[in-house]
Amino acid sequence: MYDELYQAWKHEITESTLGILPRDFYEGITRYLRKITEESNLADNKSLKIVLLEKEATNVKRILGELLWLRYKKLVKFTTQTQKLSTELLALEEIQIFESFVPFTEAYQKFAKNLLQGQTRKSSQETRKRVTLRFSKDIPQIVGVDMRPYGPFIVEDLASLPVQNAKIFVKQGLAVIVDVT
Repeated sequence: MYDELYQAWKHEITESTLGILPRDFYEGITRYLRKITEESNLADNKSLKIVLLEKEATNVKRILGELLWLRYKKLVKFTTQTQKLSTELLALEEIQIFESFVPFTEAYQKFAKNLLQGQTRKSSQETRKRVTLRFSKDIPQIVGVDMRPYGPFIVEDLASLPVQNAKIFVKQGLAVIVDVT
């Protein structure tokens, strides 16, 4: 696992493109760190093995931290430049985070475009209109089109969201509209 982590980190440092991570990459790293910790706990406190295991854990955490930061910056760049990003490049956790970030980015870009065209925030019914959703998947916190935070949501949660945000969740199969009449 150390080699996979190192190769991913090396790619992110040397290339301008986002590297491909296996879907279970972060889960694998977690298992790897847990294994190092368990081995360290079983070793004799004064042995060379424990010193090496502690150094390995420190290096893994440092490289992982840098990898996360590099990937974060590239993902933000993709979304702010309205480039399409294939989710094939992302680990499962990154997909969930990225899917919640895209609607925020789109809403903010629309806001900026309208403002630059001399239009202020619309108080139209579309912006104020809300819909009740039942979530079918866990969703991290998002920023709605009204610039308010919503969530996080877990499976079976009910929430009232702006129509524009609700449409995105329904389209992606993350929630269903609940008729409350």
